[in-house]
Amino acid sequence: MKIYTKTGDKGQTSLWDGERVDKDSLRVECYGTIDELNATLGMARSVVEDKEMKDLILGIQRKLFYVGGELATRKEEKKFYSMQESDIEELEKIIDSCIARIDGVDKFIIAGSTQASAHLDFSRTVARRAERLILRLNKEEEVNPMLIKYVNRLSDAIYAVERYLEDELIYFESGR
Repeated sequence: MKIYTKTGDKGQTSLWDGERVDKDSLRVECYGTIDELNATLGMARSVVEDKEMKDLILGIQRKLFYVGGELATRKEEKKFYSMQESDIEELEKIIDSCIARIDGVDKFIIAGSTQASAHLDFSRTVARRAERLILRLNKEEEVNPMLIKYVNRLSDAIYAVERYLEDELIYFESGR
């Protein structure tokens, strides 16, 4: 099986529902950024030693395929999954569980005391970028409010896992 189709050689791609769009469209930028986020989470997962956290990250990566699929589909009847409140609740459980195990979430930290936490901090920033892009898309065409809420909560979940995996907290101190 060949992986190239040549159908994108003139700058267009197909959405999941078959509609052709420009490769630089905001919709493609949104699901492309979700794909990038998934890749950064894979980098993080590859260096995480804690099995529970490794499994949490893998679960998030799997869910991101649903997020990307929903963004890559305009026609409601063609969507194979739409984000739901239960998906957001899963992230909130991750956040609550991680935060309950750590101290000092009231200060800014400088990430990077471990490879895992450094990778996760990068993932968190990609998640925030994805959220900004999705909010821009929502101004042009309706995006599932649960998807918007999910991506917002996702960066918090990534942050919580990151903080849990930090070995040494280096706090940002203003004025110095």
